Amino acid sequence: MKDIEIALESLDIRKDSEIRGTINVNYSGKYDSIVLNTQILNSNELMTFTSYNGKKISQKASRLFISKDSMPQNKAEFTAVISFDTTQSHDVKFRASIIEQHKEIENDVLFARYF
Repeated sequence: MKDIEIALESLDIRKDSEIRGTINVNYSGKYDSIVLNTQILNSNELMTFTSYNGKKISQKASRLFISKDSMPQNKAEFTAVISFDTTQSHDVKFRASIIEQHKEIENDVLFARYF
């Protein structure tokens, strides 16, 4: 089992469809937070994060910060959306990292596809 694992309900992403994902932390050491970085490859576009652990947000960004205090059972659930038109598909990179005192301890990477 990895120290941190990211999973998406679907690896196929469509315009304006809700992206649902979870991040599980199995790290036995001390940590302050997790950071979810996203990148839509071959694009300057960003996704909009809409919630994490039931808290509504509206943040158009490539990064989502979640404090350990906001993660019951060391788990984070998030939702996001991508809303730009495209004539080609794009790989979307998700990278979840464990942060302790401003340093990255461990990470996990997952790729999805935007059509």
